[in-house]
Amino acid sequence: MRERSDRVSQVVLRPVVAADEPRFLELTCAGVDFHRPWVELPRTPKAFASYLARSDQVTAACMVLAHRTGGDLVGTININGIVRGPYQRGILGYAVFLPHAGRGYMSAGVALAVHHAFDVLKLNRLEADVQPDNTASLELVRRLGFRREGLSPGFISIAGVWRDHERWAITADMPLPPVHGE
Repeated sequence: MRERSDRVSQVVLRPVVAADEPRFLELTCAGVDFHRPWVELPRTPKAFASYLARSDQVTAACMVLAHRTGGDLVGTININGIVRGPYQRGILGYAVFLPHAGRGYMSAGVALAVHHAFDVLKLNRLEADVQPDNTASLELVRRLGFRREGLSPGFISIAGVWRDHERWAITADMPLPPVHGE
């Protein structure tokens, strides 16, 4: 737990902005093979503009994880498919940028995103869909307190292939991952 708390103090989660485009695209292009087949990130100015436009903070909150000092981008974290009314839920997506992989930053960022979902967006439920072979991502959601709810065959199309996903979730009444040295 101490390492995660230390990592949280080193990063900030903030909305993605137009000024992020050059570095964001540089990092996503450099990590194409690293992210395949788990996720497909924006790699062109047009795709980035579309990504930025859908982040209305109502139906989607697209964010970047950045170093607190220096501001370099560490990864991207999204809360997509936000549904209000009786659902009050969103779907979590995340990817670390290659230069920062394996350093604990994404655990810190997802912990911050969980708190953002419940404290700022006032959601009751946050879901994460993870491919069964993505052991690093499965360990991340397990470590942060998400519960496994099942397997959905052919659930999400990534790069034109329908892929199976395990469904994980955390709700506002569950213990939340620690942040800010908790």
